[in-house]
Amino acid sequence: MLRSILPLLPQTLRFLLTELPDAVQASVEEIRVRESRPLEISWGERYAFLDERGQMVTQEAMAYKPTRQDCLSLLEMLTNHSLYTFEEELRRGYITIVGGHRVGLAGRTVLEQGHVRQIRDVSSFNIRIARELPGVGQALLPQLYDPLLRSVHHTLIISPPQQGKTTLIRDLARLISRGEWGIGAIAASGKKVGVVDERSELAACVKGVPRFDLGPRTDVMDGCPKAEGMMMMIRSLSPDVLIVDEIGRPEDAQAIHEAVHTGIRVVATAHGSDYEDVRMRPVLKQLLEEGVFARYVILQRRKGAPSSYRVMDRYGKAVDSIPVSRGG
Repeated sequence: MLRSILPLLPQTLRFLLTELPDAVQASVEEIRVRESRPLEISWGERYAFLDERGQMVTQEAMAYKPTRQDCLSLLEMLTNHSLYTFEEELRRGYITIVGGHRVGLAGRTVLEQGHVRQIRDVSSFNIRIARELPGVGQALLPQLYDPLLRSVHHTLIISPPQQGKTTLIRDLARLISRGEWGIGAIAASGKKVGVVDERSELAACVKGVPRFDLGPRTDVMDGCPKAEGMMMMIRSLSPDVLIVDEIGRPEDAQAIHEAVHTGIRVVATAHGSDYEDVRMRPVLKQLLEEGVFARYVILQRRKGAPSSYRVMDRYGKAVDSIPVSRGG
């Protein structure tokens, strides 16, 4: 997936990244570009700086340090030479580019009535590489299946950043939409799936059309705030299953309640290291105590071991633990 990023980079940075070994290119997760500071890449639990020849080094003094012109050119190319078009995303501190890759930004903020109006003098970029891994959710989906309703249980997927939760729910949308439940003769047919993709990461829409495969019966509300998008889906598109990434605000909880009360199944994700960590957040604590979710999936990765899902029911009882492939 690094190849899809290269055309959007200034020539200097593009050259350095193409000098990486093929195995590293295939697994890069983040590219950190910081003005006058070392150019950095990360993959797995490893990171390295790049020197002026594109060689990986550990010493800061040996690393290539992107210039002001590198940063200006990168921002121009990421926004297709039209900063105005990305004004709203720039205000939020990130932009999403073709392919579903998200670029976090930092620099000098301009305030208006105490709120960030825009970011100027962008000097830091975190390019996160999105990956599509068809089948990554196949082993998990049977554990989420509700045989009574022949659909998916209300599910909350809990994970720290960069553990693959976005890749996972992208694949779950595809599998549920196609009816690939992986449970043989009792399997239900494909369901109507509604995806609320606030950051344009799940579907990688271009002019409203998904570039990632989310299945034949999936509708996407792209670039829309989560709560508002869920309500729009409920009112107008009658999905069987709603999928939404990174919930946590009071309005998200209200929209989830509305979906549950209308019979729509919800699959959502939340940032957290484990179940107890999520319970510390007031909005999510309320949802958990109300028993909204029948399944909790904790995505975890230990040093030197593959990632796995730990699946629990609403009472905290373990359902299964499944090794998985990771994604972005």
